[in-house]
Amino acid sequence: MARHGCDLALPIGDGFPWMTLLINLSGSTALALLPAWSRVRQHHWAPAFLGTGVLGGFTTMSAFAEQTRVLWSSGRFGLAATYVAASTLGALALVAVATSYVERVVGRAAAMEFEAEEGQE
Repeated sequence: MARHGCDLALPIGDGFPWMTLLINLSGSTALALLPAWSRVRQHHWAPAFLGTGVLGGFTTMSAFAEQTRVLWSSGRFGLAATYVAASTLGALALVAVATSYVERVVGRAAAMEFEAEEGQE
């Protein structure tokens, strides 16, 4: 429903599929940030439910592929290539930033847990 609401807010029209790009970039970032959320780390079912279920349903490879196909088949080769590059490189860059953040947060949390365990002995 969230994805559909976003699509209604910024329809594709004849140009660049901005909303799908924004949805996929934000979904990729959110997926990479999941391990930083302590509640996700505490429940074994949470990553699959939130990652594969919620965020997998929010983002969409099929819309990305179809929009790229439509741009390409209508002769908009530059726009199609730009869309693929922005989607792929943008997601990789955002995931790298999010992963770096998660490593700091999870590393800090693990160190605090270790210190707490050491203090109990």
